[in-house]
Amino acid sequence: MSTTNDTPKSTKTAAADKKSDGFTAEERAAMKERAKELKAEARANKNRADGESDLLSKIAELPEPERDLATRLHAIIKDNAPDLFPKTWYGMPAYANKDGKIVCFYQSAQKFDTRYGTLGFNDSANLDDGVLWPVAYAVKEMTATEETRIAELIKKAVS
Repeated sequence: MSTTNDTPKSTKTAAADKKSDGFTAEERAAMKERAKELKAEARANKNRADGESDLLSKIAELPEPERDLATRLHAIIKDNAPDLFPKTWYGMPAYANKDGKIVCFYQSAQKFDTRYGTLGFNDSANLDDGVLWPVAYAVKEMTATEETRIAELIKKAVS
């Protein structure tokens, strides 16, 4: 029997030396936001005014210029798809169809430390165009051209 310690480093120490492959703090916060939203949604019984109030509250928390951009997106979506239900989704402004499925959402650049905010569409959006089509758009600023394009996308998404 050997008197030297030939045992490998403990798995606990080896695990501590490895970089975590788990969720980031931002992702964990988004999941907690989503859990709160699900509870609030159940309590509100899908009340449109409560959903819009929550959404506007989240928009108000955004820094400029994202606050202005998200406010403008909200107006465009309301004007072009009045049947969509405003709500929050993972702490971000989102819009659901009558079945409660998210059609589109805005993801903040600041919240996830990215170069641009994103207008995204889920699979419940009717944007299909052949076998390949975009489902997310980088949005850095809002001009009349972008407003027109977004209005077209929203109308197609709910068609």
